[in-house]
Amino acid sequence: MATTKKTTKVAAPVDERETFVSLQKNFAESEQSTQEKLKVLYELQAADVAIDELVHLRGELPAEVSFLEEELSGLRAKSDRIGQLIEGYNQTIDACNKQIVELDAEIEKYRSQLENISNSREFDSINKELENQGLLRAIAEKNIREAREAIEDRKMERERLGDRILIREEDLKAKQEELATIVESTAKEEKALQAKRDACAAKIDERTLSAYERIRGNAHNHLAVVTLRYRYKDADSEKDGERDKLDAACGGCFHTITPQRMIDIESGKKLVICEHCGRIIVNPDI
Repeated sequence: MATTKKTTKVAAPVDERETFVSLQKNFAESEQSTQEKLKVLYELQAADVAIDELVHLRGELPAEVSFLEEELSGLRAKSDRIGQLIEGYNQTIDACNKQIVELDAEIEKYRSQLENISNSREFDSINKELENQGLLRAIAEKNIREAREAIEDRKMERERLGDRILIREEDLKAKQEELATIVESTAKEEKALQAKRDACAAKIDERTLSAYERIRGNAHNHLAVVTLRYRYKDADSEKDGERDKLDAACGGCFHTITPQRMIDIESGKKLVICEHCGRIIVNPDI
């Protein structure tokens, strides 16, 4: 008796450059019905829109907080560098003071030798050494003065920098508290929406989810899934629930949809992507 070997379909890897034709084929070959996948995508989009609205409530605060944190980090680093410079100048002063002590000892030694010279040549030689030691001592004193002046300048600069840091710290604290208040007030709602989004995302295959994220990222309003927009013969037709439509348009770019594509969208049995804006179009009654 012949046995039939069961084959397992291997999913192709996700390609961010794939065409919408391959995505439509993936929809058609999926075990999940197209209508169900479109419904999940629409719910996913609704959750993302709601999350975006909550994030929008924060306005520019996250960016302002980030900017202040970066600015403070730069100011503190600059203050640290100034502190290192001051330390370097202090080391220079210590080294020069030590050098002056050694030079004074040398000068005293040469002066004592002047009392016991035997000829003019020795006198000239000692005087030359005294002159050199004196010049070196003057240079060391000059270096000390310049280092002290530089320290005073750096201290004043660091003090001004410290005042600026204090102001920025107060600004950052105020912005962080304001942001925390907004986040706290919407945390529960955002958590519920994120859970809903995660649940929807878990129902969609990796290829479809990747395409959804790509379309959403390219759209200026971050809408990847939109509904049909109908145009009726008169203003009361839609209000009265009548279906006397003239035509329909994409809810994203408002370009008119052909009758055949409108039928495909309304049936919910086929993935339809707008030829103009690239958004997925679904039945408004989904």
